[in-house]
Amino acid sequence: MRRGGRKSPGRQRNRDKRKGSLSTKTLSAAARKRSAPVPEARSGPEETLALVLSRLDDDKAADTVKIDLRGKTTLADYMVVASGRSHRHVGAIAEHLTEALAKAGIAGVRTEGLPNCDWVLIDAGDVIIHVFRPEVRSFYNLEKMWARARRGAEA
Repeated sequence: MRRGGRKSPGRQRNRDKRKGSLSTKTLSAAARKRSAPVPEARSGPEETLALVLSRLDDDKAADTVKIDLRGKTTLADYMVVASGRSHRHVGAIAEHLTEALAKAGIAGVRTEGLPNCDWVLIDAGDVIIHVFRPEVRSFYNLEKMWARARRGAEA
């Protein structure tokens, strides 16, 4: 305490902080935090599909096929099937695509098959991507299977 029984201003501020009162400086900092930009909402299936097709083209994926699944299944809205030239190329395509989807703010992207890189499945929610080595793609022939399902659904 100072002479004359008055408390120092520093002690008064400390006591105010303990009581829970907020200073003007604290309030303005809180207001700045609230006005931070809100992250964009998750993109729709068409935007995700455009990103996937663009990225596959950039990574030189071969024989890219887009299959529209809307109204045919509840799994996804689109399926994309593409090929890489080798194990290493398939793995690189899958990793780059997963990174691009994460940068675009698409959460919950799941990947299967990366250790072997014969067939990598990337589930981006509304879009499912299959990246194959050419021999494996011809063996499973997913395009033919889904083409039959499309014809059956139209009949």
